[in-house]
Amino acid sequence: MTLFERSQQRIRLTRDGQTFLAETRALLTHANRLESLGKRLGRGEEGGLCIGYIENAMHAGVLPNALRVLRVDRPNVHVALYNLNSAEQLEGLRQRSLDIALVSEPPAVDDPDLLGFQVLDDPMLLALPEQHPLAALSALTPEDLASQEWIGVQPRQDACDDFLSACLRAGFTPDVRMQATEPFTALGLVASGLGIAMIQKGLSHNAPPGVVLREVPWLAFTTPLWAAWHRINLRPLVETFRTMLTG
Repeated sequence: MTLFERSQQRIRLTRDGQTFLAETRALLTHANRLESLGKRLGRGEEGGLCIGYIENAMHAGVLPNALRVLRVDRPNVHVALYNLNSAEQLEGLRQRSLDIALVSEPPAVDDPDLLGFQVLDDPMLLALPEQHPLAALSALTPEDLASQEWIGVQPRQDACDDFLSACLRAGFTPDVRMQATEPFTALGLVASGLGIAMIQKGLSHNAPPGVVLREVPWLAFTTPLWAAWHRINLRPLVETFRTMLTG
């Protein structure tokens, strides 16, 4: 490729040379922008976050509240949200395709790559149809619940196992007639009079008309939420968002 035309009087760019010069100037300009962006990223002022989450992180308000704080503190940060199950999120952290994961169970204590901490342990409430006979009782017993038709909420298998174990410890076996994959569906079924269900307390403000929520202290059952991240983290923005999750 010839960049210059030379003569005794002058040197001038060829057409290829002019194109090459324009592209080189663009490359240098972009390099300067990358240097500036790198400095801002290093200070945590700008950049992007890839966040994985399970639905409970949204329902309980943990993720929306943290994002609201982030928007005020870092208005230029781009956030990408990925609704994935816990196993997919932990693998995303290992592959570095996610910065933060909000999961139902933490990484193992001896995990060589990942760390985590618990951000929520939501107690459960009993959801009853408004006209259900139990809704009028001042106190509920295991015998009251043993004879009822239950709607299971099964976002994951271990959640179902936790629920059954809690019921067995309380002294009864629930008669589960229906299974819902997420709690809002279960609340809709309860409102229709199709059964009773256990719903995390964080959803109490979203209960539809026709549903009564009751505390059942002797049914020891909670819904945990954990934040997880990679041990090797060179981005201050990730640390900033982790702090916001616990605020």
